[in-house]
Order: sequence, then C-alpha cells, then structure tokens
Amino acid sequence: MNTLTINGKLINSRGDLAWLLTTGVLCLIGLVGLANYLIQGHDAYNIYRQVPWGILISTYIFFVVSSTGLCLVSSLGHVFGIKQFEVIGKRAIAMAIITLLSGFAVIAAEIGYPFRMLIYNILTPNLAAAIWWMGTLYGLYLVFILLEFRFMIKVNHKWAGYLGLAGFIAGVAAHSNLGAVFGYLDARPWWHGPFLPIYFILSAAVTGCAIILLLYAVRYAREEMPVRISETLVSISRLFAMLLGILLFFEAWKVLTSVYGGAPGKYEAMMILLSGPLSWSFWGFEILLGMLLPFILLLATGGRNLKVATWAALSSMIGIFFMRYNLVVTGQLVPLRSDVDAVGASGLLSYTPSLTEIAIVLGGMGLCLLLYILAGRFFNLDADNH
Repeated sequence: MNTLTINGKLINSRGDLAWLLTTGVLCLIGLVGLANYLIQGHDAYNIYRQVPWGILISTYIFFVVSSTGLCLVSSLGHVFGIKQFEVIGKRAIAMAIITLLSGFAVIAAEIGYPFRMLIYNILTPNLAAAIWWMGTLYGLYLVFILLEFRFMIKVNHKWAGYLGLAGFIAGVAAHSNLGAVFGYLDARPWWHGPFLPIYFILSAAVTGCAIILLLYAVRYAREEMPVRISETLVSISRLFAMLLGILLFFEAWKVLTSVYGGAPGKYEAMMILLSGPLSWSFWGFEILLGMLLPFILLLATGGRNLKVATWAALSSMIGIFFMRYNLVVTGQLVPLRSDVDAVGASGLLSYTPSLTEIAIVLGGMGLCLLLYILAGRFFNLDADNH
C-alpha cells in the first residue's frame, strides 16, 4: 500500500521518500562544498578582485526576492483584506521564512565571518551604507514574519494582520534597498540609477506568484483541490500573467535604454547579454523560460488551467534564477580600466562558477526543501477553515 492518512494528511510513502532522498542528496552536496570552502577559503571560489561577486550573491538575491514576493502576495489577504487570498496566508508566510533563511545560509558562505558581521552591524553601524541598511531591514523583516506566522498558527487574525503589515513594510523597504545596493554604484553604469529598486519589487511579486502556484500544485498532487483554493489560484495565475507582461515591458525598455546612444558601460554590458558570453543565459533562460513562455501559456489559457499555470510557474522560476545571475555577473564583466591584467582578448572580464560554488548553491536549494518538508510536518499550513 503506497498511501496512508496521518492526522488527516494524505501521505504517499514513495513520493515522500523521493522528496527526502532528493533533499538529502542536495544537502550532502552542499556540505561537501562547504567543507571544501572551510579548508581552502575563498580560493575555492572563482571570484577575484575584478569580479568579487559570483553565483552565491545571485543565489542569495534569488532567495530573498522569493521571500519578499511571497510576503507581497500573501499580504493581499490578511493585510489588505482581500478575502479570497486569505487561504494562502500560512503556507506563503512559512515559505517566506524558509527562503529568507536559505538566502542567509548561502550568503554566510560568501561573507566568510557571518557572526562577526552580526556583532559589528550592531556595535559599529554605518548609516550611510546601503549594505548596512539591507542587513538591518532584512533582520527586522525576519522578526516580523516569524511573529506573523506564530499568530497565524494561534489563529489570532488581529495580531497576524498587524505583524503582516509590519512585515510588508519591512520587506518592501529591505527589498528596494537591496536594489539600491546596486543602484548606488555610480562606477558601474549597468547597475547605477533608480531602475533596480523598482525592478526588484516587480520581479519579487512575479516570483511570489510562481512559488505559490508550485506549492499548491505539490500540496494537492494526490488529492482533489478544494474549490476555494482553486479559485484563488486562478486569480493568482491571472495576477502572475499581468505582472509578467509588465516585467517584459520593463525588460524591453531596459534593453533599449542600454543600447540607444551607446552609453559607456551600459552598452558593453547589454551586448554581453544580447550577443556576448551570457547570451545563452539571457535569451534561453531569462527571456524565454523566465518571462515569454510562461506569459504565453497563461495568456492562452486565461489563467484558468492550473496545470498549465504550474508549468508556467516552474519555467518562470528557472528563468528567474538565471535572471539574478545575469544581473550580478554582467555588471562586473565590463572592466573599470582597460589595462587590468584579467581582461581577455574581447576586452571583457570573465567568470565561471567553481564546483564548490555550485555545490553550495545546490545545498541552499536542498536546505530550502528540507525546511519546507519539516514545516509541513510540524505545522498545519492549510487555511483555518479547510
């Protein structure tokens, strides 16, 4: 017998075993990568002086963007009072906490001395530094959503709403500030300007919709989905399609403003994506899988077919992961000086993630899955009246 019911939850032994084995393998790979990093230090990474930020930074951004997006979408219910969205609240906030913790775990392997950072972030704050504000705001955001989740579990809607509003404000502030960490860098024209804080918030909302669709596709893979939840997911699918359309609009203008006029720094960076070493990542993953294909699928079905919406969400999440990578890496491949030794024949710098970096990224994915599986076993993540 492959299925049984425990505490009202349908359990599929083969399916659960597959998830646990996958999670275990990913976590084991991550531990091997972490061990190699602890032995070799940053020499285990392929980052260097001219390209100091690699795939670990982009993966951190991927996770914290996901957390903010989940908070934004779930806030439609218990913060802004749209009743239809209340059914996704607990599961979305639980995953927001998990993705944020996973992001912290990945960035800890990049920082080198994370505990020292926590200590001096309090003892010697630099209020003029966007990175200090990023750490502080994300810390507050984590506290607020943890308390919000606690009151959700206690079925205290009043305080869950208050903490949800606080988490919403802190999440938007932290996430827009994350965009400002890049946008303030006037030495890097590819990042510099007011575009990134807004772009980060928009792409966060897209990510939040995609993850919620995937979470509920897995939750009801072996049983019939309640009508109330399916109706909510149809609304989220339509919201997802609308946000993807806006994101495509933003992307088009980003390309045009970078190419038009040949602005130094911006033009060279954009050409890296359009026809350079990262063109495969840009056209194949960021544009096709991340935005265009899911937008077409959702538009063709009007968001009513949840199976199609699930595939659109999966495609988008793969593309968004590469979108973060493209954003972080492209901005560094254009050298600040042409006489730098690391510049190749093309006049550009280069970066390829090391096996250690890839292992830690896979470990972060495994940690995220493991925490979600544990959350589903220890807490009732379904709606209170479900």
